[in-house]
Amino acid sequence: MTLPKRVTLFEMGARDGLQNENARISTGDKVRYIDLLSESGLRWIEATSFVSPKAIPQLADAAEVFSRIRKAPGVRYPVLVPNLKGYERARAVGADAIAVFTAASENFTRRNINMTVDESLETFRDVVRSAKGDGVWVRGYVSTAFGSPFGDAVTPQMVLDVSVKLMELGCDELSIGDTIGVGVPSQIEALVPLLATRIPLDKVALHFHDTRGTALANVYAGLQQGVAKFDSSSGGLGGCPYAPGATGNVGTEDVLYLLHQMGIETGVDLAKVRAASRFIAGVIGHTLTSKAYQAMEATTTT
Repeated sequence: MTLPKRVTLFEMGARDGLQNENARISTGDKVRYIDLLSESGLRWIEATSFVSPKAIPQLADAAEVFSRIRKAPGVRYPVLVPNLKGYERARAVGADAIAVFTAASENFTRRNINMTVDESLETFRDVVRSAKGDGVWVRGYVSTAFGSPFGDAVTPQMVLDVSVKLMELGCDELSIGDTIGVGVPSQIEALVPLLATRIPLDKVALHFHDTRGTALANVYAGLQQGVAKFDSSSGGLGGCPYAPGATGNVGTEDVLYLLHQMGIETGVDLAKVRAASRFIAGVIGHTLTSKAYQAMEATTTT
């Protein structure tokens, strides 16, 4: 078994993390949080989402946040867009990397965006076409790839079918998500080789939530299958407002600790990610779930 020598982390805290917080977070605090993350060596930081303010009020200030963050050299700041209107809003403030999202579960897609999976793909066709015409990088999310919160079965073949369709639209990269944190390593071992039959693994990232404590085990399973890109959220922030019971993303600190202790390079400073987490923890006013973050906070004061 040969593990990747270097892994890329895609930081989700400012979007997937904060969207699930009940207390309203000020624009200035969001900007400060992202700026702190930008100092850590992370090269991909999802900044916000240009969804309807009515759908996710926490991200209603997307344009102002994106305009105010300090764009560090060598760092990309993708934003989530649900449709062409969202794309146009994102482009108006200079976004040069976007993400679109669908799911492997029909029930989840209907409840999340009130469309079938195929209808969502048709919606994104014009978005991706416009983005590629503008030279904008595009990521495609496949949610509920390992299970649905609404009881419908999700199979590896279903995930592959959606993934291939997203790539055929023109996506540069895919993120395959365990939205509700039900996945286990055997599912990663079944899915990733199937994906690799149609999609190069350097274009695949894995996105795990730690609802049932299996996220790090799944990361390791992904590494064993040759995946070298993972989504994570500083402090373990996050959850999906449309997935009942879904808790936070796997903590960036936890993934960094695992990778660094295994001798795998990331280019990311764990202490600086921790500093960003500490800042946002003070803003939201509750304990963060990342075990590595908690351990560092308990043993040091800097």
